[in-house]
Amino acid sequence: MPITRVLGAALLTLGLAAAPAAADSSPSPSSSADGDAPTSAGTSFRTAAEIDQGQEATASGSAGDYLYWSFPADEGQRPTVRATVKLPDSHADQTWQIDVYDGLRRRQACQYGAQTRTAVQGAGSVELACTLRTVRAWSEPWANDPLPGTYYVRLTVVKLATADLGLPVTASVRADSKDIGGAAAVDGSLGKPLVPGIAVTSAQDDEDTKSSAVLSAIEPEDGWASGWWSDRWVWTGIGGILAALAGIGGYALTRGSGRPSRVPPGA
Repeated sequence: MPITRVLGAALLTLGLAAAPAAADSSPSPSSSADGDAPTSAGTSFRTAAEIDQGQEATASGSAGDYLYWSFPADEGQRPTVRATVKLPDSHADQTWQIDVYDGLRRRQACQYGAQTRTAVQGAGSVELACTLRTVRAWSEPWANDPLPGTYYVRLTVVKLATADLGLPVTASVRADSKDIGGAAAVDGSLGKPLVPGIAVTSAQDDEDTKSSAVLSAIEPEDGWASGWWSDRWVWTGIGGILAALAGIGGYALTRGSGRPSRVPPGA
């Protein structure tokens, strides 16, 4: 029947359209080899060591230091930051904490994860994790929603014995994201991602000197999103097609054969 062929074609279209949308929900792959990851951390926001998502950065320091890294996160992503601190063989109880800040240096709350943990006396390491809310393409000025741009990771000990201050430690940090896609899409976008200016370059053009800010070198592998496209458009189109097919099918089932149910007498 024609209606059967139409429904078959619609289901095929649905499968083809849903395939890329399903792929978007997978975790973001590593954008570069771990061999290129930094082996030291910054001591402030301005000197934060830049890492890509999927890289595992390492650093050596002392108990009591503030260690900083930064990574890019785009709209529709739900970043998760994990850190492992290796401690010396002999130490008292220590409490470590990982904090994540957005491009405006606003501290972002963790949806879940062990953001603060205590390493008991003699423990060899402590593991921390923080999963942020989904990065939004746009937000109200008064809101504290995570926005596209650079994110800063700060790792430090918040409670330790005085005798342990300055003990050598080794830390490793890794940031990954899960692509949420259209489920978190909003109508709006930022003009530019929230990334810091790290240098100023000058170019001589005839007699005029022009200066332009150079933004942070880290960005998502495919560049920053445009802010208007998401797989929500795919599902909206599929919903429209299915609604139209339902209307056609309903009409085909209710209109009958097109002939009168009875033949008039004498016909």
